[in-house]
Amino acid sequence: MSSPRKSSPIKSALSRSSPSKSALSRSSPSKLKVASAAALVGLLLLTGPASDAWAQASHDRAGPATDCAVLAPGASATAESAVRAACGQLGVWYSWGGGHGPTPGATYGHPDGVDPASNDDGQRLGFDCSGLVRYAYAQATGQDLLNGDAGQQFYTLHAAQRFTADQGTAPLLPGDLLAYGSSDNLHHIAIYLGAGQMVEARQSGTHIMVSPVRLGGDYFGAVRIDPGPVTGPTAQTWGTGVWTHAQAATDSPRVYAFADSTTVRVTCQKHAQSVTAEGVTNDAWAFLPDYQAWISNIYLQGPAWLDSVPTC
Repeated sequence: MSSPRKSSPIKSALSRSSPSKSALSRSSPSKLKVASAAALVGLLLLTGPASDAWAQASHDRAGPATDCAVLAPGASATAESAVRAACGQLGVWYSWGGGHGPTPGATYGHPDGVDPASNDDGQRLGFDCSGLVRYAYAQATGQDLLNGDAGQQFYTLHAAQRFTADQGTAPLLPGDLLAYGSSDNLHHIAIYLGAGQMVEARQSGTHIMVSPVRLGGDYFGAVRIDPGPVTGPTAQTWGTGVWTHAQAATDSPRVYAFADSTTVRVTCQKHAQSVTAEGVTNDAWAFLPDYQAWISNIYLQGPAWLDSVPTC
C-alpha cells in the first residue's frame, strides 16, 4: 500500500487560501482582489524568512553597493586590468596571510594573534590586503611583480611615481596603490578605482569590498606601478633589520628597515659619516630613490664604493 502523497506547504497554503471556482464566480471584483491578496500573503509568510536569509547572505558577500570598476580615465591598460582582476574577487573572504602562497591567488590564512575575528581565517579561502594586490597585478602582467607585504609593495622597484598623503586623491589614477601606516610600518594597502573609491581586503571577518578612500588617520601615500624593466643601478642589501635614514648619518631620523636581503635601486653615493659593522668601517652612503632615504654602503653587497653608481 503506497503512502499518501504529501503536498508541499506552499501548495497546501495556496489551496487553502484560494476560493473555489464557484465561490469566485459569485464574488464581486473587490472580493476577488482580497482573496488574491490573502493567497499572496500566505505565500510570502511561508517563503519570506528563507528568502530574507538568502538576500542577507548575498548582501554580506557582495559588500557595499558601489560599483567595483575603473571609475576614471587616464590609467594604463595594465592598471585597468589590475583593477578588473581585483574587482573580480569582490565578495571573497579577507583572510590574514591569504594570497601569499607559492603563486598568486587565494589561499587559506591563519589567525593574526591579535584580532579575535581572525580566529577563523584558517578556514577562510581568501586574501589579505597585500595578497589581493599581488594577485591583481599578477593577473594584469603575467608576472609575480608585487610578491611581498604592504611595505615591500609600496617601496617596489617597479614604481613609476609616488604621491604623498598631502596630495590627496587629485593626482591619482585607477590602479594606483594606496598605503596606510608609517614609513617604517606600512600595515595596509588598497587599489584605487577613481572617483574617491578603492577596492580592498580590509580586515578579518569581512569580504573584499569597495570603500571610500580614507585620507585621514594614517594614510601614508600612493604609488603608481610600472611593470616594465627596472631602470638604473641596483644593489642588494644584507643583514636583517637594517635601517635607512633621512640623512647620511645614523643619528638622523629612521625611514624604513629591511627585514632581510632586499634588492634596491641606487641613484648616487657620497662620503659621509663612517659606520662600523662586524669589524669593517665604511664612510660611503647610497641614496635610495624609492625610499627617499640613505643607507650606509656597509650594508650593501659589493665593494665599499659601488661600481657604476655616480657621486651625488
